[in-house]
Amino acid sequence: MKAEPYILRLYVTGMTPRSARAVHNVRAICDEYLDGQYDLEVIDIYQQPALTKGEQIVAAPTLIKKLPLPMRRIIGDMSNRERVLLGLDLHGRPDAAEE
Repeated sequence: MKAEPYILRLYVTGMTPRSARAVHNVRAICDEYLDGQYDLEVIDIYQQPALTKGEQIVAAPTLIKKLPLPMRRIIGDMSNRERVLLGLDLHGRPDAAEE
């Protein structure tokens, strides 16, 4: 049975070192654990402020997991891998290549 794809939105503020680190860290985790079964949209809140409406973004970078439910928010540069895996409900999940 095919897993439900992950729908992720990463809100950043320009391409600061912190934002770039967050993008790199999220992509690395998704590539390792989700094996192409994800849609990651990186949104620069300076360039596209309208896309933050309704998302309650209070800090950046912020990663929002829209699907699969429950929705989750993770704030920071995503360098704490264990925290990101827990937030994405991937902690303890076997590597996608082993499925």
